[in-house]
Order: sequence, then C-alpha cells, then structure tokens
Amino acid sequence: MNIEKFIQRSETLHNCLADLYQTASVLPWISEDLLPQAFKELYNTSKVVQLAAEELYQQNEELIQTRNWLETERQHYQELFEFAPDAYLVTNTEGIIEEANHTAAKLLNVSKQFLVSKPMINFVPLEERQHLRSELSQLSQSDTVRELLIRLQQRHGELFDAALTVAVARNTQGKATSLRWVLRNVTERKRGESAVVKNDSEFFYDRPVHKYSKGETIPLNPLVILYVCQGLVKLSTYCETAEEVLIGLATTGMVFGSSLTSLNIYQATALSDVELVSIYAAEIAASPNLSHILLPKINQRLQQTESFLVICGRRRVQERLHHLLQLLKREVGETVPGGTRLSVRFTHEDIASACCTTRVTITRLIGKLQEEGIISFDLKKHMILRDVD
Repeated sequence: MNIEKFIQRSETLHNCLADLYQTASVLPWISEDLLPQAFKELYNTSKVVQLAAEELYQQNEELIQTRNWLETERQHYQELFEFAPDAYLVTNTEGIIEEANHTAAKLLNVSKQFLVSKPMINFVPLEERQHLRSELSQLSQSDTVRELLIRLQQRHGELFDAALTVAVARNTQGKATSLRWVLRNVTERKRGESAVVKNDSEFFYDRPVHKYSKGETIPLNPLVILYVCQGLVKLSTYCETAEEVLIGLATTGMVFGSSLTSLNIYQATALSDVELVSIYAAEIAASPNLSHILLPKINQRLQQTESFLVICGRRRVQERLHHLLQLLKREVGETVPGGTRLSVRFTHEDIASACCTTRVTITRLIGKLQEEGIISFDLKKHMILRDVD
C-alpha cells in the first residue's frame, strides 16, 4: 500500500471514530458508564495507529533522502571510474571481467558491453597465457598489490606492452571476491629506448600532470615515484613527541615517493604551487631509458638526505644552522643584489626540526645573524643570505 494513502485512511478512520465517540458521549439517554469499553479501546487504538503512521511517514522521508544521497554518491564514483584516464577492470578471482571503464574498452579495442563476461586471458598471446594463469592462482592468496609486465593484444589489433597493477578485494570474512586491475600501455614509453633523450620534459610530456596548491598534503602511493615538474615539496616525518621533522626538499626535476624511504610515517607537503607526474615502478622495470633518467635523480635525493644527516651530526646548534642555510641556499637559492634569496619561506619550526633544536633557539640565533648583517629579509619575508667576500 502507498504510505501516503495509508496515512490518509488512518486519519479518516481516526476522525470517524472521534465523531462517533463524541456523539455517543453527549446522547442524553446513554450514560457514560454504558459506553462500550471496546469502543473506547478502539478509539484509543486508532490514535496509536495514527501516531505510528506519522512516524512511519517521517522515517520513509528520511529513507528517501538517504537513498537519493547514496544514488548521488554512487553516480559520482561511477563517473570517476568511467572517465578515469587510466584503464580500469574489475574481474572475479578467475579473471572473468565484471566491470570495465571507457578507457579500458578503448585500450583493448572492444565495446564495453562485449568486455563484460570475457576472460582477461583472451587478450593475452597464447605463449604468455600460462604466466597469467599462474599469477591469477597466486593473487587470491596475497594481500599485497602486485605489478605485472605482460603483452596484451587488442581485438583485431596489435600487440602492446602493458603494465598491470592488481589488488584483491575481500569480503568481511576475508574471502577474496574480486580483483581490481589498472592497465597501462607502456609501448610508447619503451619506444626509442636506444635513442638519446635530450631532457626530462621530452620524456614526461605525454603524462597526466597532478597539480597541488601551496599547503596541500600530497597523497603517496607506494607503487609510484613522483617527478616534480614545477614547484617545491617538503618531505617530513614525525617523532615520538608528535613533532614534525624536516627530512628533505624535492625541487623541480627531483623525484620522491614513499617507496624511496623505510620510514613508517612519511609526508609530502607542497611549499608552493606544485605540478607532478607519476611513474609506476613497473614502468621503470620495463624501460631501461626511464631507469637511466631516474637513477641520477634518485641519487640526488640520496645525497640530499646525507646532507641533512650531516647537519644533525654537528655538535653545536650554530653549526647546524649555518650548514642548513648553506644547504637551502644551494637547493632553493636565487641570486639577488647583495646575496642569495631563499625562494621559499621556511618557518622557524621547519628550521628547528632540521637542526634538532627548539623553535625558541632558532628564533634567537636568526635574530643574532640578522643583527650581524649575515642574513636579512625582503618585503615578502623571504630570507636573504649575504654573499661573503
């Protein structure tokens, strides 16, 4: 029964009973004692039914609102899945495709409706199918995200090298229910491995750019290394006292990522407007040219990390501060009349954490350096280190 009709009928019944009850109560020849007890109970019961109907109506309205909100959320995430720049597939544990987005259909040269219910192995060359079967049999037993390098074949099309990232989805009982796949065509990125790449931008020009505003925390994926196209990223961790510790700076042309550290807590924060591109570990393994480009950048991060360690090893705080300022001068310095300007404003807390001391101590030491004319500040509060003759 429609809930609104039910409420209307309950109200009509209640009104009729109310009229009957009032009429019977005022008839002069019927005493109140003779009014049937059952009639009284029926009238009272009708009021309870009416109240219950009103409460049911309110609950139904709340359920409708919740259902509309859930549908909006479902549509939102469906659109994110459907129009994602990467190819996404959802399969059962045997590799039978259950869902596919538009990019996956385009990559495999198959309409979406024809992808569903097809085994993934159909898109693998015969000589490599056993390898995929072996991987599928192991995936359900593991909770780690796996990366595979395998050749795929488009329907009525060409073979291409693919990097596959796959994660297992489990139910509340811990049983594997589905596999979530990300597919990337890395053929173009392997092309020209024997050629000389003139600069980084030439190699990364065709990748999606991720933009973050100053102050934003940058999400980290353990399977991804991030390359800084523009901007400055602060890398930090937290000690037992919940104090943030500055451990590195990723400037333009440098790389960073949680896979490059053994720290349990590792945070990346944009110190300016930042543009990044992501590089999956599977791509690096598949491309010697990419490995050749990234190795010096990883080495650069290692050298910077050692520089921070040396600073922490200095006995006197004044020495730590001096060497930190020289490091910042080298990493983010800009030549200006009379000295070198740090392109980014660092808080006293940032400097104190890198020097393993307190903010009060750093404030006092910076004030002393300013009095001595060793440092100064411009109108935007950027520190300027004086050139020493």
